Amino acid sequence: MSGGDVPPTSPGGDAPQTRPSRDTPQTRPSHHTGQTGPSGGAPQPGARPLRADALRNRQRLLDTAVRAFSRQGPEVTLESIAREAGVGIGTLYRHFPTREALVEAAYRNELAKLCDAADELLTRLPPAEATRAWMDRFVDYLATKQGMADALRLVIAAGTNPYAQSRDLLVAALTRLLAAGVAAGTIRPDVDPGDVLAGLGGMSLAAQGPEQRDLAGRLLDLLMAGLRRP
Repeated sequence: MSGGDVPPTSPGGDAPQTRPSRDTPQTRPSHHTGQTGPSGGAPQPGARPLRADALRNRQRLLDTAVRAFSRQGPEVTLESIAREAGVGIGTLYRHFPTREALVEAAYRNELAKLCDAADELLTRLPPAEATRAWMDRFVDYLATKQGMADALRLVIAAGTNPYAQSRDLLVAALTRLLAAGVAAGTIRPDVDPGDVLAGLGGMSLAAQGPEQRDLAGRLLDLLMAGLRRP
């Protein structure tokens, strides 16, 4: 695990073979609108912004997809995801032309929420407390990523690395948190954000599963104690 964010692999280390999705007909035209990136992720530069209702539909699809892929695996039908999100299958395909695009966008959305939380927490908590609260969210993020591991392998098998920017974004979020703590005089100035990320990843792996959440919390408290300025 590099910085707590290495692509999951199968037990034998082999990526699954790429195969057409059974609910993505080969004759289906692309409904890509140009409003989002090729994978259904971030908007393309100069693209027309989505309407408020379209943004709400997209977010519902992403949140539902995370639950569905984590709970039922990569073979869950896209029709069932659309139905649970309260939209039609055409709406799903307009935002995410393929199953792989939906999986990648759902993962990247979870990553973005975690990274954005750094600034949100700093607006309402002292820096050291904000950093500790962000660590809890990191544990939740990593659990979600592990739950989506089989679905994410489909994205990798299709030739895309959904983790390409993950480490840089996570290090940037930690850098903002730690810098605020240094400025406040509560966090040591000699801490490397990349080292903290590696420690978070290792601790999360050592205490996986909801039944070990108390252990994860104690390990995070130990890490935070090491970051605090004497």
